[in-house]
Order: sequence, then structure tokens, then C-alpha cells
Amino acid sequence: MMTVAAARHLADGEVCFVGIGMPSLAANLARRTHAPGLVLVYESGTIGSKPRTIPLSIGDGELAETADAVVSVPEIFNYWLQPGRIDVGFLGAAELDRRGDINTTVIGAYDTPRVRLPGAGGAPEIARSSGRVVVILRHSPRALVERVGFRTSLGDRVATVITDIGVLTRDTDLGELVLTGLHPGHTVGEAREATGWDLAVAETVAETAPPAGAELDALRSLAGAPDRVA
Repeated sequence: MMTVAAARHLADGEVCFVGIGMPSLAANLARRTHAPGLVLVYESGTIGSKPRTIPLSIGDGELAETADAVVSVPEIFNYWLQPGRIDVGFLGAAELDRRGDINTTVIGAYDTPRVRLPGAGGAPEIARSSGRVVVILRHSPRALVERVGFRTSLGDRVATVITDIGVLTRDTDLGELVLTGLHPGHTVGEAREATGWDLAVAETVAETAPPAGAELDALRSLAGAPDRVA
């Protein structure tokens, strides 16, 4: 449900800077379904990749083999990202706060962390220079916190957050993320309980449409699973 909901937030013809993991799965699902003209850009330098299965990393050869072009990493950032040629950055997060700030560096004090995370990579530049940012992560008080323990990436361009419970959208008047959508079977109370701040709720909360058959077939194909399961 997370992957399908996230894919629906990408439009045909957009240029999308894709993170590995669930963002990559969702972006490729969008390209396989409603957005065949979605251009996928990966940090390793691949432009217009059309992977047949989900890449394991930004260095997966599948990305280069199916790309329209392969350029150097500095060119991706200096020529494509920083000048504003990326419409949407698609990222994950370990922690995200009400303002949209992202932490992928450490949990706990920086000098003596409880957990040391993979780090920033290109995320700070993606978050800063993309037209808008979509984040996908599991909904829990540990992930959605009042204030991130370490601000890896600024969140002022985080427009949408997709979780396993629903959808958060930036309210420009409040300057924070509010609940605007719920996936089937979930409630406002559940979303609030799983959020580390006093979550604001939009006047109208939409229910996410269940995955369509074509979306499920494309998802199974990308994952290397059979098209149909009993």
C-alpha cells in the first residue's frame, strides 16, 4: 500500500531523483503504470534508467544497462540537480520531524550515538535542490519525531510523506506536516498515536484507493514475483 500510494504521487513527464529501496520500487512502479514518461535519475550518474527488476544499489549494472545516458556523479549534481532540472526528489528517512527535516546520520548524541546510520550521501543536495521532495517511511513515534536528533537534510521542500498508515502533506500556513490521507483500515487516532508530535489533521481526510490489478501485477513483476498469486 505504501509503494502504490507513493507511486501515485509521481506524474508522467516529471524528472525524479530516486533513492534506493522503497523510493526506487515506487518510482519504477509509477513508470510501469500511469507515468511511462517519468525520467528516473540515480545518484550514480544514470539518466532515464528503466530497470527490469529493482536495483540493489545505485551501482547496480541494471541501471546503466537500461539508461538513456550515463554521466559522472559530479555532472549529475552540478548540471542536473543544482540548476533545478529535477522536479521531484524521492527519499527515505530514519527520522523525520513535523517541519520535514530528515535524519539519516545518527540516533542519539552525535559523538556517542546509540545507532550510527548510513549517513547523508546525496540526500542534502537532493532535498535542497529538487522542486519538491517526497519521503516514504514507516509510521511510528521513533520515526516521526518532534525534532530530529541530527538534521541531515533540510525539510522545507518536503511536500509529501507516505507512511504505512496514510499521507502527510505540508501545510504552508502552519509550516508543518498535517494528515491529509489514510490508507484503508486505518484511523486518525491510530495516526496520531503513532506520531511523535501533536499531529494536525486536515478538515477533509481522503481515503487511499486500494491497489488496482495493474498496479499489483507491475509490482510483482518488478520484484521478480509471479504476475498472479492464488
